[in-house]
Amino acid sequence: MSPTTITLLLLAFAIVMFIWERIPLAVTAMIVCVALAITGVLTPAEAFVGFVNSNVILFVAMFIIGGALFQTGMASEIGGLVTRFARTERQLIVAIMLITALMSGLLSNTGTAAVLIPVVIGIAARSGFARSRLLMPIVFAAAMGGNLSLIGAPGNLIAQAALEPEGLQFGFFEYGYIGLPMLLVGILFMATIGFKLLPNHPVEGGEAAAVAGAAAPAAPQWKKTAALVVLIVTVIGMVFESKIGIRLHITGAIGAIVLVLLGVINEKQAYQSIDARTIFLFGGILSLATAMETTGAGAAVANSVLGLLGDDTPMFLIMLAIFLIAVALTNFMSNTATTALLVPIGLSISTAIGADPRAVLMAIVIGGSLAYATPIGMPANVMVLGPGGYSFKDYAKAGLPLILVSTIVSMILLPILFPFFP
Repeated sequence: MSPTTITLLLLAFAIVMFIWERIPLAVTAMIVCVALAITGVLTPAEAFVGFVNSNVILFVAMFIIGGALFQTGMASEIGGLVTRFARTERQLIVAIMLITALMSGLLSNTGTAAVLIPVVIGIAARSGFARSRLLMPIVFAAAMGGNLSLIGAPGNLIAQAALEPEGLQFGFFEYGYIGLPMLLVGILFMATIGFKLLPNHPVEGGEAAAVAGAAAPAAPQWKKTAALVVLIVTVIGMVFESKIGIRLHITGAIGAIVLVLLGVINEKQAYQSIDARTIFLFGGILSLATAMETTGAGAAVANSVLGLLGDDTPMFLIMLAIFLIAVALTNFMSNTATTALLVPIGLSISTAIGADPRAVLMAIVIGGSLAYATPIGMPANVMVLGPGGYSFKDYAKAGLPLILVSTIVSMILLPILFPFFP
């Protein structure tokens, strides 16, 4: 079999096993990773490179920083401040989504989620609401917030770079023309209909003990202050990543190291705060995203679908098809990889039909951000998997309706604000 066929078969296997869940998600990811190496689709180095991916380093660092917030009780105190202003569960979800989205518009969505996840777990511990109902809205809002500005998500810049040789570009807040209405409707949806779709899982085992510890702090005040200061400085470093020239994961690693050196969190506590399931799931499944890109399997899927469209197909349906291809791929590849894959295809399509390249790429970028329905669509999705106790079905149950709502909003606004033939 060709590498493309093997990759598509393994994609099908991963989808089935993620839905069926007869074996752990992380084990499924590792099976795919090893299979790609054994079959020669990827070299061993390529198959396992995900485990030294910068996002994995960021995960580990932020797990440790979050662990310091829990161990000192600072997470619980922060949660107490938030719950003074948002007393009901619905109000908390709205507040969390607004804060997350606004941060994500200026900070990477992965970095935003990494910073806020430990804070929200502290809020859950303080308020008594299930963390599983508060964590999932974070990743939804982080994805939607990435569409507020040019720097909100890597895919935005990928599209911008592709347009520059054409003498075209997007304005800094131009993605927000679609992204902001989609965010507001998305928050409204999650506060009403989507509220009923959020999973409600009790905290179990060691996690319960950790939360209990967060709710009853006994650490010295200087440790609480140090944990908060390191978190704030880490966030500032991430916001000004381009100014200071230090990547997100390096900034996070520095923060984690400082906390251990200061004794705010000891080595054993730092190790215990790292969610190994997240690391293995992300590192393993990243090999599939690599294979989808390098073997041309992703492009084959996109071209096959587009090939079904005839010459007389209305422009709206072509836009919808391009959008839905991006939506489908982004839930099983990283949103960045999806955008990188589809942008050159989109430019070819725009040339072939004489459409505005900006309109085609806008549809791809927005569609590629709707990675709500699986735990592997975005790094942030993986980060809440363990803390929230989620299953694959939890993401699909809450994410698919939100994808439908976001698609409706996008398909109303895209033809008006970014018509294929202005």
